[in-house]
Amino acid sequence: MKTTMKAALLSLTSVLAASPVFAASQRSDHSGLLVWLFLGFCALIVVAQLVPAVMLMLGIVKGVASSKSEASEKA
Repeated sequence: MKTTMKAALLSLTSVLAASPVFAASQRSDHSGLLVWLFLGFCALIVVAQLVPAVMLMLGIVKGVASSKSEASEKA
């Protein structure tokens, strides 16, 4: 009888301790699939704009580095 009572008390305690977890499992922002698709599309646009910008910066750095090396070779 003691083990049954102990098991019941333990299960009741674990359920009461985990009740905030069950309450927090629901989302409060109510954002659906279309919202997440829209945000993903926005992120895709940002990444697509970053690729040419990075390539342009690398070209500028490469041009500056090559002009400095050419200037040092001529002198």
